[in-house]
Amino acid sequence: MSKRKLGDGTLRLRKDGRWEGRIVIDYDKDGLPITKNVTSKSKAICLEKLDKLKDELGINRKENTITFGEWLDFWYQNYCKLRIKPKTQEDYENRIYLHIIPNLGNIPLKKLTQTDLQKFYNKLKTSGRLQHTDIFGKGLSARVIRGCHSTCRTALQTAVEQGIIRKNPAIGCKLPPKKSREIQVLTRDEIQRFLIQAKYDGYFEILLVVLTTGLRRGEETGLMWSDLNTKTGELKICRQVQRINGKLVVTELKTDESERSVILPKSVVKALVKYKETVDSEWIFPSPKNKDMPRDPSAVYKMMQKILKRSGCKTVSFHALRHTFATNAVANGMDIKTLSAIIGHVSSKTTMDIYLHTTEEMKQQAAAKINARFSKNVDTTKEVTPTGQEKPAQAKFEPTKGKYRKPGTGCITKINDHLYEGRYSPKGADGKRILKNVYAKTETECEEKLAELIKEMKAEIAAEKAKAKPQNNA
Repeated sequence: MSKRKLGDGTLRLRKDGRWEGRIVIDYDKDGLPITKNVTSKSKAICLEKLDKLKDELGINRKENTITFGEWLDFWYQNYCKLRIKPKTQEDYENRIYLHIIPNLGNIPLKKLTQTDLQKFYNKLKTSGRLQHTDIFGKGLSARVIRGCHSTCRTALQTAVEQGIIRKNPAIGCKLPPKKSREIQVLTRDEIQRFLIQAKYDGYFEILLVVLTTGLRRGEETGLMWSDLNTKTGELKICRQVQRINGKLVVTELKTDESERSVILPKSVVKALVKYKETVDSEWIFPSPKNKDMPRDPSAVYKMMQKILKRSGCKTVSFHALRHTFATNAVANGMDIKTLSAIIGHVSSKTTMDIYLHTTEEMKQQAAAKINARFSKNVDTTKEVTPTGQEKPAQAKFEPTKGKYRKPGTGCITKINDHLYEGRYSPKGADGKRILKNVYAKTETECEEKLAELIKEMKAEIAAEKAKAKPQNNA
């Protein structure tokens, strides 16, 4: 192989004795190079032919005038986009089209320097945020800055490999250090209060499942009843729900290892079976507005934050519930390999890096498996206690009443100090609203009367619908 300057194409002596010059002119939809070549018995003539071909195609002009923004867009569309998942595409596009190209896009690719990139990263740190600056400040996080650098470096390295530039200017840039986030988990007392409040607010089952399986938010909202074997307790995780470009979509899981199955505790299965009687959908956790759609992960997160606040727990992310499960699993003797398989990590090393530092300290506290910790927690009037340990005192907690009642439970109004009114107004079989009231001297008595009224009205409506079906079929 004859040595050539970067960007000049390739020149080689073929087995048949002829010289061949080859140049990349474009890339196909899969990102593979499209080339043209010339041949000659003489090396010098082959060089002349190759230069003439480049002039005819405008290759020399293109390489000298292409901007970093043009190259970055070309690299993303042809080398990157087809190999990553939709949610990751959204992240890349935000970095490329909202941050990198607006700041560096006009600089010629061959003139881009390490100084240009370093100034850009510094700007992101001090004033790179485009929205919510009143809440989060003007600067972007170290994670976003490092993501922008990774994108620039990879795109520029491809330009090096294609012979467009001599070296990668992104190599050697100074970046903000990685900050390991402190793992936050709920305590035993917080778990009890959290689940008691969740039961009152109608979110008990969805939060119980994540606390006993460690599922990711999108994985849990993507569960369907066909994924659950109520006899064996096996729950298959094979899809996730994400919001991409403002739309709720059902997608593949994060990694191949994320597609897995877990065994639910019998008490959790029992709770889900009972809960299923109230759900008319193929989704385990359907949208309250549309039973044919899964619940929005963002809505689950927002409700979880309300429940944390109402139950007096510290403010944590949804991922902290996953950490709570994993930490309790390690504390109760579950081995790292099993835990890694349950929570869907790519490797056991990832699990060890996150949780191993807590293992020795927490193993002294218990030896039971995580299922034992939660097996008695479905009934929130009982203690949450690992097998074989002295039972701790039950958390004394009354759920905080929110501004709005759960859908389908009617409403109660205090008329005066000695009179409460309960109202329920469902849609009848004909689609029209039916309003009925009950009255009682105390709120507790009114709740009981209202619950009985709701039960009776539901039975009446169901009977009317059943009676109307034969007429509709006729």
